[in-house]
Amino acid sequence: MNLTILGCHAATPKISAHPTAQVLEMKGHLFLIDCGEGTQVQLRKYKVKFSRVKHIFISHLHGDHFFGLPGLISTFHLMGREAEMHIYGPKGIKEAILLLLKLGKSRTKFPLYFHELEATSTQLIYEDEKVTVETIPLIHRVYTNGFLFKEKLGDRKLNIEAAKEANIDLSYYNKIKSGFDVENQDGKLIPNAQITFDPPTPKSYAFCSDTVYSPKMVPQISNTTVLYHESTFLNVHQELCVKTKHSTAKEAGMIAKDAQVGTLILGHYSGRYNNLELFRSEAKEFFDNVLLAEDGKVFQFK
Repeated sequence: MNLTILGCHAATPKISAHPTAQVLEMKGHLFLIDCGEGTQVQLRKYKVKFSRVKHIFISHLHGDHFFGLPGLISTFHLMGREAEMHIYGPKGIKEAILLLLKLGKSRTKFPLYFHELEATSTQLIYEDEKVTVETIPLIHRVYTNGFLFKEKLGDRKLNIEAAKEANIDLSYYNKIKSGFDVENQDGKLIPNAQITFDPPTPKSYAFCSDTVYSPKMVPQISNTTVLYHESTFLNVHQELCVKTKHSTAKEAGMIAKDAQVGTLILGHYSGRYNNLELFRSEAKEFFDNVLLAEDGKVFQFK
């Protein structure tokens, strides 16, 4: 599981501070999460293959989280894209995007599907044989969701040496890979667990931006491999969280601790701060394994 940060800053874009957008690589998928201004430039800069992006998840309809989407769609059209694209976001996103395309007398050559969200409880919004994606209801100034990406448990792996020692015929190997117990050449039934390796522990990624401090999310994201939680402000400016419905680094650390996640990544920093290490220090008062999002940074979780 790899996470590429395309942008991790709040509100107004700057030359060196791009708004929220990130790419999650999970089980062969390349998921784009949020699409702030300039996202397509960042995709090019960090050499993310456009053609592999087939699912885009938009947390809410504030500009720093979706204003890059119309341009990205237009670029896909100009590049001659034919593969379908699925966009998951708040109700109204379809109207907003299609209106811009209509006013520009533009259209897409590829199928464009909108999955509009309006439920205030958790929803399963995507599933295939390898992954699931659920919404994480958040509390912000407008309707907002985070997203929980989870790998499914993979197949057990054949232990060839153990199968040979158990005197199992080669013709049964595919059946073993499918999870079946099989008989060896002496007619003895061999348990599948005896001749296979456990599959890797499934990984999970919770994306939570933007939101006030909300302990209600803790049960859903409990034991998540990685949590990205917004930390717009430091605790010295906690009163601004009440006004803007954002969180502090301290509060992000508290959520990570209560949810017992593996790793906490901080992001969505206010431009008022010059030293991002202050965010890490504040969160580490409650949770030890804290990483800082930075534009262009790639996190690898094996």
